[in-house]
Amino acid sequence: MAYDKFEILKSTAVPLPIENVDTDQIIPARFLKATERKGFGDNLFRDWRYNNDNTPKADFVLNDATYSGKILVGGKNFGSGSSREHAAWAVYDYGFRCVISSFFADIFKGNCLNIGVLPVQVSAGFADKIFSTIESNSNTEIEVNLPEQKVTLLATGESESFDINGYKKENMLNGFDDIDYLQNIKKDITAFAEELPL
Repeated sequence: MAYDKFEILKSTAVPLPIENVDTDQIIPARFLKATERKGFGDNLFRDWRYNNDNTPKADFVLNDATYSGKILVGGKNFGSGSSREHAAWAVYDYGFRCVISSFFADIFKGNCLNIGVLPVQVSAGFADKIFSTIESNSNTEIEVNLPEQKVTLLATGESESFDINGYKKENMLNGFDDIDYLQNIKKDITAFAEELPL
């Protein structure tokens, strides 16, 4: 399933300065029955967003109209726990296209890259600057430049580079998942196969 191309994203951000956010907190296990990637955003951080009677918890950031945007800024060790792909699906389906953290669980990071969510790992110091800047001004914009692999606080001009696997970067730039990538090079695969000895 192809997704939107990711090149340069400029957006306000939603701060979630909580460490060790695991995949069961991102999307509780009871919501994993669906097999399509749709509808998971409704239950993103479900137990943190809603009371038992389904009323919104006023003190949770996703219920605070002060914050919005396509970037989620998470605390250290974001996406730990089980390997469920649904956690990345929930982040994407809610509308986030980038998650910034000082450390990601590897499997969650890979799951995000597979579906068009860019996980940007920055230093702990830069993550703290992002949090403090957003706290001072919720309209703070962040620029995430995938071609240059750089994230910038537009209010101050402070920036930091981030790493990404080259193959995943090209897929993100083109809006490809793994199947799209293979279909895109189908002619090359066919030509190579025809040159193989019988």
